Amino acid sequence: MHLGLTPWHISGRVDARELARQGALAESWGYESFWLPENHFGGSAAIPDPLMLLAAVAANTTTIRLGTTSYLLPLRHPLQAAEQVAVLDKLSGGRVILGVGRGYQPAMFDAFSVSRKDKRRIFEWCLSNMISAWRGEPIPVGDGEEVILAPLPVQQPHPPIWVAAFGPKALAQAGRLGMPYLASPMEPVERLRANYQRHVAACEEAGTVVPPEVPVMRTVFVSDDADLVARVREQLEIGVREVASSGLRRGLSLEPDDWAIVGGRSEVKDKVAAYVEQLGVTHLVVTRLRIGRLEPEALERSVRLAAEILG
Repeated sequence: MHLGLTPWHISGRVDARELARQGALAESWGYESFWLPENHFGGSAAIPDPLMLLAAVAANTTTIRLGTTSYLLPLRHPLQAAEQVAVLDKLSGGRVILGVGRGYQPAMFDAFSVSRKDKRRIFEWCLSNMISAWRGEPIPVGDGEEVILAPLPVQQPHPPIWVAAFGPKALAQAGRLGMPYLASPMEPVERLRANYQRHVAACEEAGTVVPPEVPVMRTVFVSDDADLVARVREQLEIGVREVASSGLRRGLSLEPDDWAIVGGRSEVKDKVAAYVEQLGVTHLVVTRLRIGRLEPEALERSVRLAAEILG
């Protein structure tokens, strides 16, 4: 199983040196990929340009793959997005995995003057043009003129593309495109099972090959300290109640064990094995979502232990 990781600690400001340090440690521990999300206008949580930060990680690592969990295509011009991804793939020696998404926050779409009702159409138009550009195909730009992308990405015809999806329409779109579906980190196991089946059905209906990759993001915390594990469980319960009270629950479980993997070494190892056996998971991206306030040193020990028992 491919083991990936999101940052375990992001300070109150975007710190490229700290992310580069974490990426280098993750690589030394055996993680195979390092992932950043994209979010806008979120105060200390904002990561508006994940590719730029991943470039800092690339400069401090040699083998670990560099991934985005949700590079938001409706906000971008396809040629500029294709250029930026190609540059990162070039300078990293072909290590990009591009997770793409549409976004969901109304204020973000309003801020970027993007029609929310057209976000799926814009997403697919942007992605189609990016793929054509990566293949070196001439791209019409008006008045009979054409341009050809430079540089092209190292990975041909393009870096791996995964589609972050949540609802049935997004799952159907991912299947029709024949691209792996990257599951939301808070969906319970039974909903994941139904979503994977829906994705496979969409691929088959569209006549596309079902991707071999079955990736999932999960909150993972592993420790030999039973009191610390209990504390993390309590923080997860608080976090998920906050999500529910905000109106964003949308079928998410209030029981942390339905979407998080928390416990001692053997417990965590067994839970991950169950995901592989029951869902066919091929890629696990370890995250710290909803863990709440916890000392960075404890989180760092957890991700190091996770690599030891799962890598």
